[in-house]
Amino acid sequence: MNSTFTKILRIILGLGLLFFGMSKLINFSIMPTHIYTGDAAIFIDSLSSTGYILKVIGIFEIFIGVLLLINKWVSFALLLLAPITVNILLFHLFLDTPGLIVALIITILNVILIYKHWKVYKPLFH
Repeated sequence: MNSTFTKILRIILGLGLLFFGMSKLINFSIMPTHIYTGDAAIFIDSLSSTGYILKVIGIFEIFIGVLLLINKWVSFALLLLAPITVNILLFHLFLDTPGLIVALIITILNVILIYKHWKVYKPLFH
């Protein structure tokens, strides 16, 4: 569970979540602003118009990112991240294919880390 490989993946995922979570809360980005079009724009506008859902997702991403970075409750953090990861992947798969690479990276990192911590989750399936 604590191999160098696992630590590196955990830190990369934690930093990514911290960055994406903060960008939802304070609207910063070092990358050029991605402009959504079509159904992706309608979906994001709907989430934004609620006034809270993107902020809640951002807070969850920051919380999970911090847990991963400080190596506390990692199994719990990965479990919290699973449904978020599925939604990120599906959003980019069906509505915004240019962002699919980042979604796949997040998914792969989450799946590998869950696999590395599988002993913790195994009792859930008995």
